[in-house]
Formats: sequence, C-alpha cells, structure tokens
Amino acid sequence: MTEQWMPPIRWDGDAASILDQRLLPHREVWLRCESPKQVINAIKSMAIRGAPAVGVAGAFALAVGARTIQAADTQTFKRKFVRLCQQVKAARPTGNNLGWAVDRIYEVVARNGAGPVGEIQELIRREADAILEEDVAANVAMGRFGREVIPRGARILTYCNAGALATGDYGTAVGVIRAAFEADPTVSVFSCETRPFLQGARLTSYELVQAGIPVTLITDNSVGSLMQKGMIDVVVTGADRIAANGDTANKIGTYTVAVLARTHNVPFYVAAPRSTIDSTLPDGSGIPIEERSPQEVTHLAGRPIAPKGVAALNFAFDVTPHSYIAGIITEVGVLTKPFTQSIRKALRE
Repeated sequence: MTEQWMPPIRWDGDAASILDQRLLPHREVWLRCESPKQVINAIKSMAIRGAPAVGVAGAFALAVGARTIQAADTQTFKRKFVRLCQQVKAARPTGNNLGWAVDRIYEVVARNGAGPVGEIQELIRREADAILEEDVAANVAMGRFGREVIPRGARILTYCNAGALATGDYGTAVGVIRAAFEADPTVSVFSCETRPFLQGARLTSYELVQAGIPVTLITDNSVGSLMQKGMIDVVVTGADRIAANGDTANKIGTYTVAVLARTHNVPFYVAAPRSTIDSTLPDGSGIPIEERSPQEVTHLAGRPIAPKGVAALNFAFDVTPHSYIAGIITEVGVLTKPFTQSIRKALRE
C-alpha cells in the first residue's frame, strides 16, 4: 500500500505547510511557512523532526528561499543562495539527511548556473519535489524488505518515532512495522515513550492507533524487564546518521535498547534510507551530537517537574556501535555484516 498516510510536510501553493508535531496527538495544526526562516525555525523547534522529514523540510526551505531571493543576475543569486544553504544546514547537526538534501539541491544550481534566475528557481522547486517523492518510494521499498526479517506473530519493540511523521510519508522503522502488519495481522508493537520529548508516546502510538496496528505504550526504563520476561521478539528503530562502518546515531536511549537487546538475544534492526548514510565518517565517533535545552528535561508540557535551579543535561542522540546491529534495512535491501562492505555496495546501487 502506497497511499498517503500522515505526511508531515507538503507544498501549499507558494509555501511549505508543516504539520506541527509539538501539538500532536491532541491537535492537528499546519504551519504555513512562506520564508526559509520559518522553515528553519520549525526544524529547530521540532515542529518537524525525524531525519528524513527534516531533509525534505530543508529542501523545501531552499525552494521557498529561492523564490524570495532578490537578484538581478545569476551570480548574485548563486552567492545569496550559498548563504541560504549554510543557514539551512546548520538548523540541526546530527541527522545526515538535511545536509544531503541541501547538497543535492546546490548541485542542481551549480550544474545550471548559467541559466536565467527564474529557471534556476523552478529547478530548485522541482528537485525539492523529487526529494519528497523519492523518500516516500524509498520508505515503501524499505517496508517490503524489512518485513522479511520480522517473525510471524512477532512482538516488535520500537523506539522514538520513525513513522510517516518522521519522513516524507509511510515511515522507516514504522514503515517496516506497517508492511509486516499488512502481511501478518498477528504482529504487535511495544512503543517506548522516549523521554524527554515523548515522540514514542505522542507520535508513534498515535500513528499506530490510527493505522489499527496493536500497540502498547511502555516506559523507557521497562525495556530490560520486558526482554527478560521474553516479551520482545525483535527491535526496529530508525536512524539519524549512519557511519561507513554501520555505527548509528539515533534518539538518545537507543544505545541502551541495543545493549539490552544483545544481552537478551533479541535481534536489533535499523531502518533508514541511503540518504542517512554518511560515508565520509569511518565510524560513529565523528557524528556530531546535538545538545538541546535543559528545559526539555526539567519541564513537561511547559510545567516544571524538577526543583528550580537544578542542572540538566540533554543530549538529543546517542551512537549504537555496529556490533549491536543485526541488519540495516534500506530501500535496496537489508544490509548485513560486514557493514563496511555492504554499505559501500548499497551506495553504488
């Protein structure tokens, strides 16, 4: 099934419309972004999040921004566009898809730099549309490949949100779950709440309930207990950046889940498009880890839950070593160890 499910971003005439995920699951509000600054703010504030979705949003920020650049000639346009690319890239540092999307659109400008400004602006818009369409197609393909590693009747654990809301549509890890459920309605899901932003509680559970897929919400710190009791058969998560050797950055707490999965002999899979792979990094030690506001830890829904003045540390991501990963599910197949070789081959296809 490839129909639209819950896409978080769309082109709305002359602007990018973004579903504000900070208000889900209680309210569905769309932000109409008519300037690149508005899209960048949506990315920084996590109104839109998830590495593939942020990549699409970055592409749309460039499309919106290109239309607003005042330039009498192509060279002036390109100079201003380069500055815009730098601003968009800096919106969130850990996920690879944002920089990948910006670089891809810049290449279009570089290849067609001699044309009229109006034509270049249209080419940027078309490339942004292509990035969105290709992301959805990649996710659907991932679902087909990924469901083959899900045992019949499996109780699947997922962490954070890697569904339609985190992508152009359909989802990566949740896309695999969705495809598995379509083939075998006896599968079920445990969704971790994912502190401190609660993407699992607010977003993953929301998507799965809407899709009619059986889901049970659990606290993050109950994962080990459930595995100890034999209640988890397989883990599937998304990814924000994957190094050349398979080391994977994902939402903070993913590494803990992977360690527990290894301890209890539960297969741990990562689902991500090839645009998430950063082949320039030999291993995960070079992945930049975003640190977000301490208030996300000390407050919940804007209300304090900790003593006033207490210090808080809020790393947004951690890195799972490739040795803990059973396979990386991509749009060209399930990559297996040694990941250095399978990733290199996947990037050539």
